[in-house]
Amino acid sequence: MGMKKLSIMLMSALLVFSSFPLTASSNESGSAGKYASKDEVVYGNLGASGSVQDMYVVNTFHVTEPGEITDYGNYTDVRNLSNLAEMEQTEDGKVQFQAEEGEFYYQGEMENQPLPWDISITYLLDGEEISPDELAGKSGEFEMQISTSANENADPVFFENYLLQISLTLDPSKFNQIQAPDGTEANAGKNKQISFIVLPEKEEELIVSADVNEFEMDPISISAAPYSMSMESPDLSGMTGDMQSLADAVAEINNGVGELNNGIAELGSGAANLSNGSSEYQSGINELDQSSGELINGSAAIRDALATMSESVQGSSGEMDLGNIEALPAGLREIAGGIKESAAGLDTLRENYSGAYGALNEAMAAIPDYQVSGEQIEGLRKSLEESGADTKALDQLAETYTAAKEAKQTYNSVKEAFGAVTGTLEEVAAANRELAGAIETTAAEIENAIAGMEQMDSLAQLQEGLSSLSAEYQSFHNGLVSYTDGVGELAGSYQQLNAGIQELADGTASLESGADELHNGTQELQESTSDLPGQIEEEADEMLEQYDASDFEPQSFVSDKNEKIGVVQFVLQTESIEMEEEQETTEETGNEEEEKGFWDRLMDLFR
Repeated sequence: MGMKKLSIMLMSALLVFSSFPLTASSNESGSAGKYASKDEVVYGNLGASGSVQDMYVVNTFHVTEPGEITDYGNYTDVRNLSNLAEMEQTEDGKVQFQAEEGEFYYQGEMENQPLPWDISITYLLDGEEISPDELAGKSGEFEMQISTSANENADPVFFENYLLQISLTLDPSKFNQIQAPDGTEANAGKNKQISFIVLPEKEEELIVSADVNEFEMDPISISAAPYSMSMESPDLSGMTGDMQSLADAVAEINNGVGELNNGIAELGSGAANLSNGSSEYQSGINELDQSSGELINGSAAIRDALATMSESVQGSSGEMDLGNIEALPAGLREIAGGIKESAAGLDTLRENYSGAYGALNEAMAAIPDYQVSGEQIEGLRKSLEESGADTKALDQLAETYTAAKEAKQTYNSVKEAFGAVTGTLEEVAAANRELAGAIETTAAEIENAIAGMEQMDSLAQLQEGLSSLSAEYQSFHNGLVSYTDGVGELAGSYQQLNAGIQELADGTASLESGADELHNGTQELQESTSDLPGQIEEEADEMLEQYDASDFEPQSFVSDKNEKIGVVQFVLQTESIEMEEEQETTEETGNEEEEKGFWDRLMDLFR
């Protein structure tokens, strides 16, 4: 290098040094300076597994009056980044320096200072955990787990108020089928960038998986800053309007369930009356069926007696013994009396049946004719499920409603047969009375005939009357047998119907209890949703408060003695994982940098 060229270089260096202030000459008196605020940026280098390797802090002072400024921090070394002036550092952590008006920067090296977060990075290859030192150049199914949690050895104010952003860059030529369930994927040139956000006070485990070929990975970047989000209260008018409609619908549902509950109460009362009336009817029809045998036997005895008397009279001549015939009118009157008693019994049975049938008909008529569709039931079920209420009562309600409808339909289909029983009993009783009257008339005629027994035509009239009476009674007896057979069939069939009515009564009792529970549930649902719009607005305000950091006061990470803290940020980075060749290249580059001369190193200070 020629002398002329060297002289120019030296002159340039002198110009550079002369333009760079060595001291705060404008404040030689050493008076105290003032600053508006101080910012801290914490830089940390992490190992591939997340452990802290080294850390330093760049402090920025916004100086308003030049002079001596005092800062605090347990630094192992400090470096002036604004000028070449010396900085004074004491053993008790006090840092003093002279600063001009404007921005002043200095860097402090730190050791054993815990970060606010514990960061742990785990690597897996083909399902097996692997050390990052062994991972470079490997291929297979890759998974990385990044775990963040609060560091109990650090001030919790940063963990509680700072948001973490974790970013990693993956080369698509080495990583395929990238999966990051909680991350955001973006293009960064030819690479893929995966970003994760960890909110304040949250501990997360973030996962990235991919198929990897010859694994290499750039450093993982982790930054932290105070969480602040400018959020205006959202316009909830549309939503609150919908919620008010929902609240009104719930109120209508509650009113409908209340009416349904009242209807079910009436149904329960009607079912209870139906059960009692059906039981009485069952008892009466069973009693009638049990007495049918005696009635048939008595009628058969009358029929046989009439037949015997008719045969005796038919074979008699004028010389016949009239003693037996004279006793016939009394026997006929006794038979007529028994038939009258049977008619009276039928009247009693008809009255009992009529009362039981009336109770049955009244109970069936009391069952409401409400038409509840399946869609309405499902809509109510959905509302109850959304409110967290038990739907068991609703299921019982729907089941009993179906049973009640079927019972009423069944009754309506056989109602005509039930109604005909009263008329049949009345007709049979009237026929019995008519027959008894005919028998009594025959007895009177026999007595008149006996009085004129000397004439043969009277005997002929007696024979003809007895023969006619015997034939008529045979027809009556046959009808009575058919009637009692029908009573027996009715008693057997009605037993099943009565059992169903009793089940209906029990079911409606359970239904009434379930309907009460259902109404209580819908009432509770209405009460809890009556102010739904106001609750939504209140919840929205509470949610916004969680993201409101307006009351957060910045605090120094370095020392609690530092004041006027503006912004404190963290910039962290893990070491890269590279194959050996690239590491050798890096080492060679590093060696070349170490071989730079004084002039190059001097110029690097100003680049």
